[in-house]
Order: sequence, then structure tokens, then C-alpha cells
Amino acid sequence: MGKIKSFAGKNVVPLLFVVICALGVYFSGTGIPTILADLVNRFDRNALLVLSLIFPVISGMGLNFGIVLGAMSGQVGLILVSIWQIQGLAGILVAMVIAAVVAIFCGFLAGKMLNKTKGQEMITSMILGFFSNGVYQFIFLFIAGGVIKFSSDILLSSGIGIKNTLEMGTMQYALDNIEIGGLSTKVDMFTALIFFGALFALYYLFRILVKKNRERRYWICLIVSVVLILAGIIGGQMDSLVMYKMMVRVPISTYLIIFGACVLMQAFMKTKLGQDMRAVGHDRHVASSSGINVDKVRVQAIIISTVVAALGQIIFYQNLGTIDTYYGHEKVGTYCVAAILIGGASVQKATIGQAILGTLLFHLLFNVSPLAAQNLFSNSMVGGYFRMTVCYGVIAVSLILHAWRSRVDRKKKSKEV
Repeated sequence: MGKIKSFAGKNVVPLLFVVICALGVYFSGTGIPTILADLVNRFDRNALLVLSLIFPVISGMGLNFGIVLGAMSGQVGLILVSIWQIQGLAGILVAMVIAAVVAIFCGFLAGKMLNKTKGQEMITSMILGFFSNGVYQFIFLFIAGGVIKFSSDILLSSGIGIKNTLEMGTMQYALDNIEIGGLSTKVDMFTALIFFGALFALYYLFRILVKKNRERRYWICLIVSVVLILAGIIGGQMDSLVMYKMMVRVPISTYLIIFGACVLMQAFMKTKLGQDMRAVGHDRHVASSSGINVDKVRVQAIIISTVVAALGQIIFYQNLGTIDTYYGHEKVGTYCVAAILIGGASVQKATIGQAILGTLLFHLLFNVSPLAAQNLFSNSMVGGYFRMTVCYGVIAVSLILHAWRSRVDRKKKSKEV
């Protein structure tokens, strides 16, 4: 009983949102295949953006609202390849390279700025995002076509400034629909279960047999992987589940990128730089006394976060199909912060599992709340207001809890002294 109470206390936010999402699914009246199909798309678009928040948190810098810089860097890459008329997968890859370079530069400057405002990183990163948005809009509304002359379809009719909305052309689904040997990597739900079940099974077998990690959790994960394989095989043969097979299409290639990012992040945490980030996040004064260059580590954390966010924004738009030039990046920081908090993260701690869970719950809520509100109140707008209330409410509560815990910790330390 004590363990259950402890688990519920530590995971009260995710558990609450599981209940809210379940009620939303029930009252929306939407079929499960439709909900799953939408959730697969939303997770594909947003997972990497949410994962980018982990690095600043473990480095003790809180929730990085400044990933807006990364989102803008991704859009810079996409705008430039649109001007150069590079299409398809080549366009996406070139955009990623450009975005990474721009994100490294922006992340470096942002990290330097945040080092000047230690203890106030979250509000500073938010204001920095607003400032950077102004610079971004100045460049693409006045410099592009005005100061820097060029001819392109994406310019406004006046010849100065980029259009509000840009079509991705053949770059849309360039990652999602990669073909290997003439076969599409976008498969039905049950084939995806078999594929990822086998992939996870191989990974955990490697951990158990080669790395000699015989912990109980690895065995449990291996069993779950086998269950996924069996579920995929059995489910694919059942006529009653044919709607799931037809409607829920999973882009294996993009999900492999997300899976690869998670594996790399986990491996990175075990490197010297990863351990330095943890040490700085735990206590930067002790870390500094141990010979760690605290400021440098913090800058590196912001650079990595910004680069991952830039790549995530490109993945987002290749799935969406149209670029919202001036407003597409504005809510990225707020939505991603809300998502990772819903997954159970805090200002001081965030894990890959919490980022994944939060992305699923947050976007499931986004999917079902308008229809649930329509059925309950005969007004779908209530669902939109509810989503925004939840988004900002979760952030506010998290910041309040962080301030309260910090105050309690200071009192304990003063009593010990």
C-alpha cells in the first residue's frame, strides 16, 4: 500500500492526465482507429521537439523556452532550400545541415546570455525567444527581397518579404515515405508493432547477454517486446481489427529517427560531458570545485538542445506539409514545456520516458478535447480554451512547486547549519 501511495504521489500529474484523456476519448465519441491515426501523426511531428528540453533540465537550467530559437533555425533551413528549389529528401537533408549550423550559432549566443542570468534562466530564455522572433521577422519581412535581392515564388507580390505560408512540395513526407527497394516504410499498425517489438527485443537481448545487465527491468522490457510482436502477429490476422490496419499508418523511418535519438541521448548521458551536465545540474558550485567548467557545460547543453529542436521542427513541417513562416515557431516552447511537464518531469528532473509519455498525453488531449467539448457544451471552442488553460496551468503549477521546494530545501540547509 505504501508503494502505491508513493508511486501515486510522484506521478500525480501523469495519472491525472491519463484520467482526463480517458474522459475526453469517451465524451468525444470518436472511434479509436481515428484517434490512434491522429496520435501517430502528432507524435511523429512533436517527439523530437519535446526531447530537446531534457538537456537544459539536467544541466540545472530549468525548462528551456528558448527552443523557439531551434524552431526558427529549422525554418531558416527550410526557407533557404525553398529559395534554392531543392526538393524531396535531398531538400530535407540540406535543410537539416543548414538548420544545425544556424542552431549552433544561436545556441552558443543563447548559452552565453543565460550564463549571465544564472537562477533566472527560464524567464530569460522566454524573453530571448521573443527578441529572436523580432530579429527573425525583420530578416524575412524586410531583408529578404529588400536588402538581399533575389527572385523566387516564395516572395510576396511586392518582391519584398517571404509569404506567410509556404508549400513544402515534394519535401512533404520525404522522411515519412522513404522507400527501400521499392517498398514504402510507412506501414500498418500491426506491422509496426512486429517491427518495433523485434527491434526492442534485440536491444534488450544485447543489454542482457552482451552488456551483462541482468536487472529485473531489462527482463520485463524484453517480455513486453515479445508481447508486442505477438500482438502484431495476432492482431494483423483478426478481421475485427481491419479498420486499425487500414487507418493507422506508422512511418517507420521517422520513428526510427526518434528511437535513434533516444538511444543516443541515453548513451550521451554516460559520457564525460553527460556526467558533467548532471553534476552541474545537481550543484554547480560543487561541480566548479571539482574542476568542471560550469559555464562551458551550460553553453554546450543549450547548443545541443537548440540543434535537436531545429531538426525536430524540420520533421514537424515535413509531416505537416506547409510552413507557417511567421507564427509556426511561436508556441513551440510553451507547448513542448507543457508536454514534458504532463509526462511527470519537473524544473529539476526530466527523462526520456517522461518526454515520450508527455508527448502522447498532451497531443491525445489536443485531439479529443474539441469534440468532447462539442458533445458536452455544443461548442467546440470550449475545447480550445480548455487546452490552453491546461497548457499554461501546468506550467504555472510546476513553477510554483519548484519555488516551494527550493524554499523548503533552503530551510532544511539553514537548520542543518
